[in-house]
Amino acid sequence: MPLLIKGGRVLDPGSIDDTMDILVQKGRIAKLGKRLPSLKKTPKLRVIDAKGLLVVPGLIDLHVHFREPGHEYKETIETGCLAAAAGGFTAVCPMPNTNPVNDNRQITEFILEKAQKACGVRVFPVGAISKGLQGILLTEFSDLKAGGAVAVSDDGRPVASSLLMRRALEYAKGFDLLVISHCEDADLAGGGAMNEGAVATRLGLPGIPNAAESILVLRDIALCALTGSRLHIAHVSTRESVAAIREAKASGIPVTAETAPHYFSLTEEAVQNYDTHAKMNPPLRSEADRLAVIEGLADGTLDAIATDHAPHSSIEKDLEFDRAANGIIGLETALPLGLKLVESGGLSLSALIEKMAVNPARILGLDKGIQPGNPADFTLIDLNRPFCVDANRFFSKSRNTPFNGWELKGKAVCTIVGGKVVFQEKESGGQSKGPWIQQGRKTRHDPRKGS
Repeated sequence: MPLLIKGGRVLDPGSIDDTMDILVQKGRIAKLGKRLPSLKKTPKLRVIDAKGLLVVPGLIDLHVHFREPGHEYKETIETGCLAAAAGGFTAVCPMPNTNPVNDNRQITEFILEKAQKACGVRVFPVGAISKGLQGILLTEFSDLKAGGAVAVSDDGRPVASSLLMRRALEYAKGFDLLVISHCEDADLAGGGAMNEGAVATRLGLPGIPNAAESILVLRDIALCALTGSRLHIAHVSTRESVAAIREAKASGIPVTAETAPHYFSLTEEAVQNYDTHAKMNPPLRSEADRLAVIEGLADGTLDAIATDHAPHSSIEKDLEFDRAANGIIGLETALPLGLKLVESGGLSLSALIEKMAVNPARILGLDKGIQPGNPADFTLIDLNRPFCVDANRFFSKSRNTPFNGWELKGKAVCTIVGGKVVFQEKESGGQSKGPWIQQGRKTRHDPRKGS
């Protein structure tokens, strides 16, 4: 059945910023315009009233951890996709550090099979660079790609061997696979629990210096220049890394990079009360690093905002700080935190949508933009919706967020994938069990599972 998104402010950075309608047919954008087919002329048309809402290309998260297979008590592909839909994401890229590791075609296909049974959010698996994430032998990249992998990474662990990383970049180039690098010198970072500095000293916690990240960023940029392969640097957190990536881009090296909302929203001060929900890797850094990350986003050095959604249960988090697991969940808070950055003047609204939708699509080589013929993937945002973050209402199985209780403004209220509504929120602020859609001349509740 055709779908009409009516009267929203359509924002596709670089091409559209106007109030208009979008007609969707057979899962793709059929037409854009001011006065598209009326209900009288097309009685079977489904209509979503988007007046007062921002309509943007579907958000894409380049970096999530869904824990399935192996640790389904933390998150499953189904619950991860629901959390993504609730956060406005139409597509996600799960990292390979599952158990067993996604280092072969069978695991990649298993992930995609599970994704087919989930709410409809698109899943693009990332396969492992090395077998078992051990950093010794390369996986079969051709096998992973045939199974559906869009990139390779040993995320969660660095590739310590420069030779192996070189071979990975060369091998990936032949299959047009993106290489995503977790940049961490394990020897420098070893035993560290938070950012190295005065706060760590005051708390009596072992620190991780900025150089533990930036040294590997510089190495991988050098290998990218050597091989000419596409390199994407994950979760950038330091000013030195931002500077190195900026210089590499100026030299024409084919590197892209992402940061996460916690690196532009928080600093090491969040650890003051030994809150393990503020423990992550890379760790929260200094205010100078936070400002450098924001500058890198604003000037285009950092291409994307990704969540590094890392679910953990209380079993892993309710421990002494230095023993607790690294990582926080982020799918359901990323967009509001990005909008908070916009409100503070750190980034324009158009640039935020570039970082969360347009650039991730470009990096993955997907059809991008709101134009006829492209997949009908949209995020509808209420820029003025105030709400308090309540981790107990998350769709994710886990609750490990440092943002619980934060008062924010602006959030995704409807997520559409391939012309199908996979999440929609009631105006009252409660989540519905399906979208509220105007069909014909009546309004009804569509009972499809999608929220």
